[in-house]
Amino acid sequence: MTSAGRKISVHTVESYLAALTDSFILYQIGRYDIKGKQYLKTGEKYYAADIGLRYALLGTKKADMGHILENVVFLEFARRGYEVHIGKVGNTEVDFIVIGDEGEEYYQVAYTVNDTDGSTLRRELAPLESIKDHNPKYLLTMDNTPLTSHNGIKQLNALDWLLK
Repeated sequence: MTSAGRKISVHTVESYLAALTDSFILYQIGRYDIKGKQYLKTGEKYYAADIGLRYALLGTKKADMGHILENVVFLEFARRGYEVHIGKVGNTEVDFIVIGDEGEEYYQVAYTVNDTDGSTLRRELAPLESIKDHNPKYLLTMDNTPLTSHNGIKQLNALDWLLK
């Protein structure tokens, strides 16, 4: 809002976010420190209940397909009944920690990791590689690659994962 030339206080933003989560327009997801095994009081993330609302507000020209895919994956976790958290490992973030009947699983979501120098793949795998427990770890992308394993981290096509 300040970039649009409007003055707004932190309290006002918090009130707006509370109203949007209370009305089920946004979902608030808390952050969990994986190494410290504790919930953090700051750093929540918000996901839209309907991606169409994002398009209505921002239009399609500012569409960031990676964030949209992450939002869709979150909604699918919620639909499947998982308990969902955002993970923190040191200074890096794990997109999702999900807890279900099978236990904990870790997920990174990226629209694509197929760049020429491999930097996106390394960036997305780094948080998962730094987790030292033996829970399943996944990288979901829209890349059309067969099931791939990166040191035990399974890379899956997001559409295939959504359909299972």
